[in-house]
Amino acid sequence: MRRIINYAPRPGVRLILALLPFVAVLAIYLLASNARLAVEPADKLMPSFASFWATMVRMATTIDIATKQYLLWWDTWLSLQRLFLGLGISALLGLVLGIIVGFVPYLRATFEPFFAAFSLIPPLAVLPILFILFGLGEASKIVLIVFGIAPFIIRDVMLRVSAIPAEQIIKAQTLGASTWQMISGVVLPQVMPRLIDSVRLSLGAAWLFVIAAEAITSEGGLGYRIFLVRRYLAMDVILPYVIWITLLAFLMDYALRRLSVAAYPWDQIKAA
Repeated sequence: MRRIINYAPRPGVRLILALLPFVAVLAIYLLASNARLAVEPADKLMPSFASFWATMVRMATTIDIATKQYLLWWDTWLSLQRLFLGLGISALLGLVLGIIVGFVPYLRATFEPFFAAFSLIPPLAVLPILFILFGLGEASKIVLIVFGIAPFIIRDVMLRVSAIPAEQIIKAQTLGASTWQMISGVVLPQVMPRLIDSVRLSLGAAWLFVIAAEAITSEGGLGYRIFLVRRYLAMDVILPYVIWITLLAFLMDYALRRLSVAAYPWDQIKAA
């Protein structure tokens, strides 16, 4: 039937369509920047692309006097270190607690409302409490990430566990499987793809919490650098750093997606 929903773009056309919004945003910025720079060559709000490139080269090749490190790469390392630690701890908590609580009915009845309420607490609202309890060092930043995304991952894994057909559990018990064998042989293979997807969906929030913590108290990091230069209206630093963070997040998302496809190809077939 001639319905728009029945037409799908070919791979080449799909790529072109995917690039169109990015090209449109770049073109709009270029036109607006040229218009502002024509009126005021020293305009700081919308610098030229050449200014962006020059600034990024300078940040990548300039050694900070205090840390003796290259600014861009040192900031990137600090932020990624905090991000990976927070994501790793959150994923581990989500996997262990999500499976155990989701699989055992009494635990699910006891803790599911608690995790649901806990996940609704705004993490940034408790940031001062975290600073009081854990100090202004790295621990408070990692705890903020875990506090912000672990409840979401736990709930998502719990929902996936509870959605496993009861027939599979009954068949496993009929074959004499123990609780651990059912978890490792039936539940875990079906939960792992969902866990990877949950981590992917949490990347944006995790970056938000990293930048927020670095902006308030830190001696380095991408968020720290952005808020450090904001007082000078240094958009030639802020915008490239935002693009750099977006690129890092995109690469992490892509890596996790490829990991899911490589490790659990059967789940991709089922989803299709």
